[in-house]
Amino acid sequence: MRAAINKANTLRGLVTFGIIRNITSMSSSSQSFVSRSVIKKVFAKLQSEGDGAVVRRGISRSEQRLLDPFLMLDEFSVSPPAGFPDHPHRGFETVTYVLEGGITHQDFKGHKGTIYAGDVQWMTAGRGIIHSEMPEEEVNKGLQLWINLSSNEKMIEPNYQELSSSDIPKAEQNGVQVKVIAGESMGIQSPVYTRTPTMFLDFTLHPGAQFHQKVPESWNAFAYVLESGEGGAVFGSSNSSPVSAHNVVVFGQGNDGVSVWNKSSSKKLRFVLIAGEPIGEPVVQYGPFVMNTQAEIDMTIEDYHYSKNGFEMAKYWKSQ
Repeated sequence: MRAAINKANTLRGLVTFGIIRNITSMSSSSQSFVSRSVIKKVFAKLQSEGDGAVVRRGISRSEQRLLDPFLMLDEFSVSPPAGFPDHPHRGFETVTYVLEGGITHQDFKGHKGTIYAGDVQWMTAGRGIIHSEMPEEEVNKGLQLWINLSSNEKMIEPNYQELSSSDIPKAEQNGVQVKVIAGESMGIQSPVYTRTPTMFLDFTLHPGAQFHQKVPESWNAFAYVLESGEGGAVFGSSNSSPVSAHNVVVFGQGNDGVSVWNKSSSKKLRFVLIAGEPIGEPVVQYGPFVMNTQAEIDMTIEDYHYSKNGFEMAKYWKSQ
């Protein structure tokens, strides 16, 4: 199947499965705040994906060692008739965040819907899902993040959480706006339940603004710059080199969290800050299947081929 593909679903509103996990991360503007340092920058180059779609791949296998539990980050752009037709997944979660337009999702368990700009779908593929993700409007852009599941959760039943834009908690202070997709910032917390403890924050900083976001010390963290003026995005320390749009910024572990400055005199800075608790287990990936051993991958391929162990509907279902 197209190795690394997918992009969305909705039913405006929130569907939460399980107990909301409390992530004790918060914002700080204290002068005693010690930021993590930047250890790597990766420019997300354009590449083809799915059926005629284009993505910027910010995280690939070479970054997985530094960013456990995260497997992939794509910034996607797709227009009809291109898209991400029927394809399978097993062993991880996908988070689809639409920035412009809309994406319509269907799967072989009967879920169907559309998410629009500002909406989020958090899909747990678990033991197996086959779905399609197709563009709804002429221009459709967004992010998709793949998050690994621990070995004891890779074979759970698939499920979904969906947040409309209006349901995502938001806050603003001192020229900084944040949308809390997962985790906590500025004293507000997302209702999303994260099986793998995760923070996903969408920040906008006005020119001259700065912010200091606490991140649990043992978690891995990175930022992805969506928009920035020349010389605007500065991470880690105020005298660091600026980062342009479409770059992943990888932070070292430890210290209080992440500091950021917008040093542009005229343009806003927009980026997502993503962090998560490392799972610390072997990762064996074969395209859209992510397990712990090669034997489990071989079994997954067999299950998919013979429509069993979670893929029972594979031989009968086709998206409309």
